[in-house]
Amino acid sequence: MSFPFFDMGDGYDLVLRDLHTVDALHDRIRRNRPRLRLIEPWAAEETSLDADRAHTRAQLEEWMEGRALPLAIRYLEVPIGAVGLRIDREMGTATLAYWVDAAVEGRGAVTRAVSAVVAYGFSTLELARIEIRTSASNERARAVAERAGFTLEGVLRSAAVVGDERQDVAVYGRLAGAAVAEEAPPEGD
Repeated sequence: MSFPFFDMGDGYDLVLRDLHTVDALHDRIRRNRPRLRLIEPWAAEETSLDADRAHTRAQLEEWMEGRALPLAIRYLEVPIGAVGLRIDREMGTATLAYWVDAAVEGRGAVTRAVSAVVAYGFSTLELARIEIRTSASNERARAVAERAGFTLEGVLRSAAVVGDERQDVAVYGRLAGAAVAEEAPPEGD
């Protein structure tokens, strides 16, 4: 399965997460873990570089099987975050997730990445639906979803375990062919 390189302009691009990006992303996750563990179940525990390499290999296998699209968000060729799809081919749907280093939040990188992945998901992967599930308290992630044309479909009460607490999960959906309102270039993340 081939994946095109995405040039998102202004020095931002998307590349396949692979063993070339894992070291830099491991470092970014390590530096951002205190804030990520408040909103992301996967960030609760420290991971070793070897564990992150194994996770990346597993994601690449899923990509080869058409079940995932794991991408690194880069700025000037330096990985600064990630965006990806978990794909259910049978249903023609996918779940989209994203994060970015706090040092580059608010510059539009995530909004650009989400828009590029959504366009690819609908046009190339021929998905019928993409959804975003995020902690209901994660205002930045929710704002990205709304800027990218997703509709809040509901809040699942106490649906995720994050650290030692249960959190509500906001569910956003977007259907193939859904019009997105014209707006100014993306700002913020």
